Amino acid sequence: MISTLPGLLVIALYLLACALLMARLLRPSAAGTQQFNYAPIVGAAAVLIHIGILYPVILTPAGLNLGFFQAASLIMLLIALLIVLATAFEPVDNLGIAVFPLAAMSIALLLAYPEQHIVTSATASWQLDTHILLSLLAYSTLGLAALQAVLLAIQDNHLRNRHPGGFVRSLPPLQTMEVLLFQMIGIGFALLTLSLVTGVLFLEDIFAQHLVHKTVLSIAAWLVFAVLLWGRWRFGWRGRVAIRWTIGGFVFLMLAYFGSKFVLELILER
Repeated sequence: MISTLPGLLVIALYLLACALLMARLLRPSAAGTQQFNYAPIVGAAAVLIHIGILYPVILTPAGLNLGFFQAASLIMLLIALLIVLATAFEPVDNLGIAVFPLAAMSIALLLAYPEQHIVTSATASWQLDTHILLSLLAYSTLGLAALQAVLLAIQDNHLRNRHPGGFVRSLPPLQTMEVLLFQMIGIGFALLTLSLVTGVLFLEDIFAQHLVHKTVLSIAAWLVFAVLLWGRWRFGWRGRVAIRWTIGGFVFLMLAYFGSKFVLELILER
């Protein structure tokens, strides 16, 4: 289990980073001036401490501990880390308004429910660890893409209704937001493809009883994102079409991972 004081510190830092982002949106800088953005720095501090306290919880002497709440915290950590890293190159820091509170909540749940669930032994092969890592990275990247799609939907709705004020003014142009969305989807789709390939190669039976729902839903998500990328390349899909397909694909992926874990661990207690 994680220590209470470091956990509370991470929660406070994530919430502070979110508050800084919200304050920056509500008080846009005057024309010709630019306010320094402290939120990525605070978010980076939260991520670093999050890594420090989660590492011994996940990698235990008994093996890989990836219960429902541990996996949720790890995925939120990866998404927060992606935002912090990407902010240096792309205007994605506003995604932290949604991600940082969720990361804080994942720590709070981990403090409240510290039970272990070992999914692989300490002697597990590197192939299985690679498959798990690719799966988590794919989920995190496509989760970030889903949040970007939600932000894009809000921006699109404001512009269609001719209400470009508020926080929408601080967002990049719609075309830039769409380019960022498809960059995230492209990377996430590649990782999801590698995850499925390594699952076929390294798992004994990916359609075993305890894996069949996860496998079928992951393949469904892969097909959704494949069609979306093909539609973007062939027909130039964008806007609301891209938003719907992105969120739909992520719903399949969320049900594949957390749906099965919720039923198996929290309901059936396996």
